[in-house]
Amino acid sequence: MNFDRELLEKGKEVESVIVSFLPKEEGWAKTVLEAMNYSVCAGGKRLRPMLMAETYKLFGGKDKVIEPFMAAIEMIHTYSLVHDDLPAMDNDEYRRGRKTTWVMYGDAMAILAGDGLLNYAFETALKSFEMPQTDLERAAKALSILAKKAGIYGMIGGQTADIEAQNPEIRQLLYIYEHKTAALIQAAMMVGAVLAGANDDQVKIVEQAAFEIGIAFQIQDDILDVTSTLETLGKPIGSDEKNQKTTYVTLQGLEKASCEQKKLSNHAIELLESLQENGFENVFLIELIRSLITRIK
Repeated sequence: MNFDRELLEKGKEVESVIVSFLPKEEGWAKTVLEAMNYSVCAGGKRLRPMLMAETYKLFGGKDKVIEPFMAAIEMIHTYSLVHDDLPAMDNDEYRRGRKTTWVMYGDAMAILAGDGLLNYAFETALKSFEMPQTDLERAAKALSILAKKAGIYGMIGGQTADIEAQNPEIRQLLYIYEHKTAALIQAAMMVGAVLAGANDDQVKIVEQAAFEIGIAFQIQDDILDVTSTLETLGKPIGSDEKNQKTTYVTLQGLEKASCEQKKLSNHAIELLESLQENGFENVFLIELIRSLITRIK
């Protein structure tokens, strides 16, 4: 397998799916629709919908029922970034190499764009219920997972703890990482597994693996904020220090953070490879997770 070539091809497929579900920019609400689409089309790794699709394939999923959920989770992820960038939050003017939504459209419209993306995400996911091949029980369970992991017991809970944290110690920081970052990665992979018909034990394995992937992913973000450049990362570096923000790197040091990131990523791979005993294998998914260990942006 040529991983880089396959990643590029799959990335284009994921992008096509996401774009196909975006709203038309028309009517009296045209401005907020433009801001929503501007935010989603800013690019990015599309990691969450890709992990969702590949986990779906891991358990034998083949239908298009996964596609509305793929678009939905990217909309949810994007709305969180739009709100994250606001002056009241991280006050970032650039993301992925271009101006953030609030800089382009103003604070008020950026807030509405984020709200719009969150609501439209669930409108989009519900489109799967209209597909004739959909198992409604699986779809309902998948929708419940998505809602919980994105909500107050997931990502929003993590964002709240992050805002209120004053010099957090390591346990509090890991709570923030688990809920702010790992929760949506868990949602992505669990939704893929559930829609494909994975049993409860298999979904639990996926949830744990996704937790470790999420923590590792956030630690790598912390590392890159110290070691990367604006040109490579596509957003300002040193923002954590500028905002006097405690991170895994500031608490544990760069070397220990790097070791922990690799340890978590490798164990997540071991968990997913354990599913091979029951005939579930996806080589690309494993390589995708390996690539997170050495990503530079």
